[in-house]
Amino acid sequence: MDVLLVTGDAFVDHPAFGTAVIARVLEAEGFRVGVVAQPDWRSLEDFMKLGRPRLFAGITAGNVDSLVANYTANRRPRKTDDFSPGGRTGMRPDRATVVYANRLREAFPGIPLVLGGIEASLRRLAHYDYWEDNVRRSLLLDARGDVLVYGMGERAAVEIARRLDAGGGASQLDGIRGTAVIRKEVADPGNTVFLPSYEAVRDGGDAFNEAVRLYHGEQDPFRGRTVAQRHGDRYVVQYPPPFPLRPEELDRIYELPYSRAWHPSYDRRGGVKALETVRFSLVSHRGCCGECSFCSLTLHQGRIVQSRSAGSLLREAEALSGRKDFRGTISDVGGPTVNLYGAACSRWNGKGACADRKCLFPETCGSLRPGYEASLDLLGKMKRIPGVKHVFLSSGFRHDLLVRPEARSYFEEVLRHHVSGRMKVAPEHVSGAVLSAMGKPGRETFEEFLRIFERLNEGISVKRHLVRYFMTAHPGAGLPEALDLGCHCLDRGIHPEQVQDFIPLPMTLSSAMYRTGRHPVTGEPLHVPRTFRERKLQRALLQPGNASNRTLVREALEKLDARHLEKRFLGRERRGGAPGRRPARPPVRKP
Repeated sequence: MDVLLVTGDAFVDHPAFGTAVIARVLEAEGFRVGVVAQPDWRSLEDFMKLGRPRLFAGITAGNVDSLVANYTANRRPRKTDDFSPGGRTGMRPDRATVVYANRLREAFPGIPLVLGGIEASLRRLAHYDYWEDNVRRSLLLDARGDVLVYGMGERAAVEIARRLDAGGGASQLDGIRGTAVIRKEVADPGNTVFLPSYEAVRDGGDAFNEAVRLYHGEQDPFRGRTVAQRHGDRYVVQYPPPFPLRPEELDRIYELPYSRAWHPSYDRRGGVKALETVRFSLVSHRGCCGECSFCSLTLHQGRIVQSRSAGSLLREAEALSGRKDFRGTISDVGGPTVNLYGAACSRWNGKGACADRKCLFPETCGSLRPGYEASLDLLGKMKRIPGVKHVFLSSGFRHDLLVRPEARSYFEEVLRHHVSGRMKVAPEHVSGAVLSAMGKPGRETFEEFLRIFERLNEGISVKRHLVRYFMTAHPGAGLPEALDLGCHCLDRGIHPEQVQDFIPLPMTLSSAMYRTGRHPVTGEPLHVPRTFRERKLQRALLQPGNASNRTLVREALEKLDARHLEKRFLGRERRGGAPGRRPARPPVRKP
């Protein structure tokens, strides 16, 4: 074979899984590709099963950073792994990219090593590592890779394979967009942005935040320049991001002959749960112009939204409808933000996104044109395909885009026909200071969204419900802010189940806030909840109906000098639901 791919996930041949996409793209370019999935890293046997590849070995920890996959926000081992057969844990090592690289170097001395996937993408420069509570150097140095591919990586992977196939060595991989390499010298210092060194950011908060500001400013494919960061006597050189894929390029990638199934060897081991929610879904676009401070999507997929053509999506839907296991429901037609399909800005095609403002924060830019008309036309045509009964949008919606007057007909149509009972939105918080640190719209925007949702819901025979995603313990959020969020939920009689404890993902703005206690752009000081106890108290105020949280709620209210709210939060003990509210009676079954 030409290329060997090693992944920390079970192998699923579906376009929602990165290893499958890279394998299919390389295959379409004429390269023979082998995949070793979840090898036993304690020996060399699994790594050598397919033999030595002719060109290079590509390494990914999987669809999720290995430490995020293995540990909770409180650094406790997770009980299940949706990307492993039967949900079994322990199938991938911590820091999988480094471990796999060491084993491949032993198995095949001298083989070029290409690092990729989300773990490599978010660790390409010096970064804060939450699990070690320290600043670590670039993953390229720790894994001793020859080149690191950041972002989605299709073009870069093909270019690397072509250069090596043409006889070039690993030292000839300079200048490829969307990659980073290690070099003794920087080839073009006049057109390079030099970050504070690894040693400087490791030892100082101001230097760390300066590095964050600088590399975030070079993430645009049209404006971005080469970035270099000294590590000891060498430089990690990051070349500019890749240009956005054209619709026809995206179409080609997602119309490759994926089997949309896990490897048959997993059948007897319980299958791979991560496939179940996306088996009959379609990826319609990539990229996110939301730029939430805590999210890795913009760093990985880019700020410019890239959408597939309607014709390509209809062809894929028709192919789905012809499968024997298809039951009539397309579960999702989406991307990072489902209501950004077809979104456009006049600057995106040649100038890039604005350097001095964000698309959606503090308010939506008037130049952003959501593709609502094209989206509704597409959904309507899909629903008319023989064998298709339902076409749902199951990914999360940006609620701030839905309060705009021009979104009203789209909002109503989607609510009536393309929401399978529950609509997902992520307000994240209600405190103005916390939302500002997150880069999320203000509380009043969400309140307006709720009013519109409730008004539209009144005209629907089968009511839709909201799934609200909230986050606790983000920098800027103390116990007073958690109390504010808890009261918001009580006022509306909701008991949120989808609550995320903040995790500082490498290279994000929020990670810098956690590390330094200051916003890396504004310099504003922020309260940082660092202890697990404070994290538990904040979460308890959001879920006071859980019996295990009662003591924590009392402790939090006492710390806040708010014992007068104890009855409101705890009420009488009951099972589930919001405190103090009588549980709903089960419906009476009529004969």
